[in-house]
Amino acid sequence: MTSQPDSPVSLQDAPPDGPLLFGCVLDGQGGATAIDWASARKTAGDTSDGTLWLHLDRVYKGLDDWLVESLGLNAATADLLLSNETRPRAFCEGDSLITVLRGINFNPGAEPEDMIAMQIWCDGNRLITLRRRRLQTPRDVHAELLAGTGPATAGDLFTALLEQMVAKMSRAIVDMNDHIDAMEEIEEDDRDHEVMLTKIADIRRNCLALKRYMSPQHEALVLIQKNPPAWLSDENLADIRETGERLHRYLEDLDVSKESAIVLQDDLNNRTAARMNQTMYMLSIVAAIFLPLSFLTGLLGINVGGMPGVESHYAFWITVGLLAALMGLQFWIFRKLKWL
Repeated sequence: MTSQPDSPVSLQDAPPDGPLLFGCVLDGQGGATAIDWASARKTAGDTSDGTLWLHLDRVYKGLDDWLVESLGLNAATADLLLSNETRPRAFCEGDSLITVLRGINFNPGAEPEDMIAMQIWCDGNRLITLRRRRLQTPRDVHAELLAGTGPATAGDLFTALLEQMVAKMSRAIVDMNDHIDAMEEIEEDDRDHEVMLTKIADIRRNCLALKRYMSPQHEALVLIQKNPPAWLSDENLADIRETGERLHRYLEDLDVSKESAIVLQDDLNNRTAARMNQTMYMLSIVAAIFLPLSFLTGLLGINVGGMPGVESHYAFWITVGLLAALMGLQFWIFRKLKWL
């Protein structure tokens, strides 16, 4: 396995396997024979032995020249296959099909919405996949070939890569739905609103990021079905159609997840606002009760001559009794008005 260098390396200075992560020639029976980079460079133009599959790391300098010289691609197509920032798309150039896909990033420490791009070029006899960061889908298909249970033709191989990449998206969507369901089941008294709102914001952000790439990817699959190359069989097209339907269902699931997150977020915000309103209401009632009492005690506390009861030993208790009676009257009035 070739490790990815930290900075671009020219093909002249590359290690023996250079940009080749793995390569094989399909035997047409579900198996494959592994080849190294030196053999791949020699046999890239010879397709008599079977379908050639090369999985390359596109970080290496000079790889665009090799694509142009060995595969006969034009410079614009080679640039597209080596681009780091590109949205999913698909188009044909003669008998060749060029496809750009995005897959879920399951690398340690990565976020699901940080989708990894994989470019595919195939002319029916040779299939080249290119990526920059580690992607699990090609390795899963390669493992099937080594076990003798993989695709038999270039069309089967292309279809298998599509199916594997789309199928792996379900894990990220299911995880988000599980998080939403778990938060909905939390009892009101046990909810930490700040933590839950943070999680909901992350889920909504993930939904938007996933849909950013999944929507054009679905459009790319539709375009392949409308204008397929001759080397894609009817069975391959049927599989691509089913893969497109699955991707469309995932897009609908993303919409449901986003809407569920919005509903849960609105519920949390409404409950928080209701508690705040209830608290403000109770404070207003308390203020309304003590406002006249404060006025009377402030009036009786002024330091001027002529205050009644100054010489009486019972004046204080009489005043307290009158204030208590006033408070009771206020409570009775508030109850009648259904303020309490």
